[in-house]
Amino acid sequence: MITPLDLTGAHPRRLHSYVCGEWVAGAGNATALVHAVTGVPFAEASTGGVDFNRVAEHGRTVGGPRLRAMTFHQRAAMLKALAKHLMERKEEFYRVSAATGATRRDGLVDIEGGIGTLFAYASRGRREFPNETFYVDGATEMLSRGGTFVGRHICVPLEGVAVHINAFNFPVWGMLEKLGPTLLAGVPAIVKPATLTSFLTESVFAEMIASGLLPEGSVQLLCGSAGDLLDHLDEQCAVAFTGSAATGRMLKATPAILANNVRFNQEADSLNFSMLGPDAAPGTDEFDLFVKEVANEMTAKAGQKCTAIRRTFVHESMVADVMRALAQRLDGVKVGDPAVEGVRMGPLAGKAQVAEVRKNAALIGRATERVYGADDGFEVMGADAEKGAFFPPLLFYSSDPLGTSEPHDVEAFGPVNTVMPYKSVDDAIELARRGRGSLCGSLFTADDSVARQVVLGTAAYHGRLMLVNRDSAQESTGHGSALPHLVHGGPGRAGGGEELGGARGVLHYMQRTALQGHPSTLTRVVHEYMPGAATAQRTAHPFTRYFEELEVGDTLVTGARTITPDDIGKFAALTGDTFYAHMDDAQARTHGVFERRVAHGYFLVSAAAGLFVQPAVGPVIANYGLEGLRFTKPVYPGDAIHVRLTVKQKTVKDTPEGGAPQGVVAWDVDVKNQKEETCATYTILTLVRRRG
Repeated sequence: MITPLDLTGAHPRRLHSYVCGEWVAGAGNATALVHAVTGVPFAEASTGGVDFNRVAEHGRTVGGPRLRAMTFHQRAAMLKALAKHLMERKEEFYRVSAATGATRRDGLVDIEGGIGTLFAYASRGRREFPNETFYVDGATEMLSRGGTFVGRHICVPLEGVAVHINAFNFPVWGMLEKLGPTLLAGVPAIVKPATLTSFLTESVFAEMIASGLLPEGSVQLLCGSAGDLLDHLDEQCAVAFTGSAATGRMLKATPAILANNVRFNQEADSLNFSMLGPDAAPGTDEFDLFVKEVANEMTAKAGQKCTAIRRTFVHESMVADVMRALAQRLDGVKVGDPAVEGVRMGPLAGKAQVAEVRKNAALIGRATERVYGADDGFEVMGADAEKGAFFPPLLFYSSDPLGTSEPHDVEAFGPVNTVMPYKSVDDAIELARRGRGSLCGSLFTADDSVARQVVLGTAAYHGRLMLVNRDSAQESTGHGSALPHLVHGGPGRAGGGEELGGARGVLHYMQRTALQGHPSTLTRVVHEYMPGAATAQRTAHPFTRYFEELEVGDTLVTGARTITPDDIGKFAALTGDTFYAHMDDAQARTHGVFERRVAHGYFLVSAAAGLFVQPAVGPVIANYGLEGLRFTKPVYPGDAIHVRLTVKQKTVKDTPEGGAPQGVVAWDVDVKNQKEETCATYTILTLVRRRG
């Protein structure tokens, strides 16, 4: 275990990389890492002497096989345990995070937001993926008239390594939001944080290794340069990059990436917008919510967020009101040492960022009017403005945004924003498009027709759109919050990639392969019954057999039941469903769909259960759900139905506390009439007792 960092600078330490199963301090010249508040150097980073080819090979040959041998459910359990381990140690991470300039609120998003992403993917791994090493994607595709040649898609883990190159602004979340879906997919990762704040990443990563929860080779860490790592990637590898568009283009052009068609997902900084709807006049809830959100996005993480609001669109009639309200909000934001009570915005991550933001703010200022803030002579609480990396909130105003390019082309990656007036919603949509691709846009309006117009006009240019009104505001997660449930990315300038998005993020690290063959063959390959596959009818009723005794393809064909008018009448009386098509022959023929009165679909489902259920106490515990119900042919009085019940899929479940060992059995249900025509199909899920 590496020693904790001394942030005072009294005992500077070289950061360690974790490669090939051991912690190593890079040799040679190192980059000094400086406390963002005090300006004191307290650490340094280098990857000198690291054999990057060996690092890639270690992940490929050691970590990969271990992860691929685990099922999705085992990987999910691993992520959950890891998240719990990290959450229990979060206070140490907050301590180290202070050196990045983050307030406690900023750290919450980075640290607990990152850990929360692990929890989210652990949950999705159990709910949305099978207890298998692969994933079956979509339904069976019928490729032949007779049904003897069908298709199916499966997704298997890539057999290379995933290289994660992260930005400086979220040293914890940036790592964990990529690791969650990658490890769940079964692919080993090499984490390369931005050197500037890699000391916080090292702190969290050290606890990940100390937990003992991750298979050897599944994760590695590089604190310093990535060297020639990308030159050693092959067609089974993937790169996920977050940072500037210029750096992304350079990395994407690496010969090995081009030659081997390595998957490259890029999430770049972008000029995100927020729009106040023309209906949201001063005094409305939407106006107040808008002002609060814009001010918050300017100052959270000192504006160092790839999703931060950079361009603010306001109807020309409300510009003065908005700028006045924003100025009042920003006046309440105290800049300084986050450890000092009352400070709401800390410094930027480093002096280099201050110089970069000042340069780009000046470019914006040449084409606009500065209406709030001064980048020199501002007050800093509890710290020395010259020693720390401090920069104040700046607000600009563009009087002719459609005729001015700078606010749409130049991004100051800090607490800088430009207000732009619009005459019509169409003008505002055009302004949004001028960003040439953004991660996120937001709209504050109580007029749903405006919301529809803006969405359809801007969606092609944005990865995410947040629509806020008084009804959603209380539970809204905010403009800048990237959530594991939704895709994070955007087209064009924003990089053209996608991360997260629930299961989508996992499948990015998997190869989708189409299978073709006989249903019986594919059933055995994917462990899921397909129509037309060979089945087995056993003597014992399937509901009398334990989970382990059931095999995919086991089938029960029931006896028949003739549906009578009395059945239909009693069901109608019992349920209150007296829909005309069930009650009267003449009315049932009204639209030419039915020949005469027809049995209720839900009665068929109930009658089918009566045919296949074994009533005595046995291993079946309960009905767990019903999926994919379709009524394909009407059943009339006098028709005789029977059921073909087949074991479709089996999934082991964790044993509930104090409960019996169990699994979920999915049953394919095919309800047929006396002519062997299918009348209804669906899948029933049951909890079945395991012997173990």
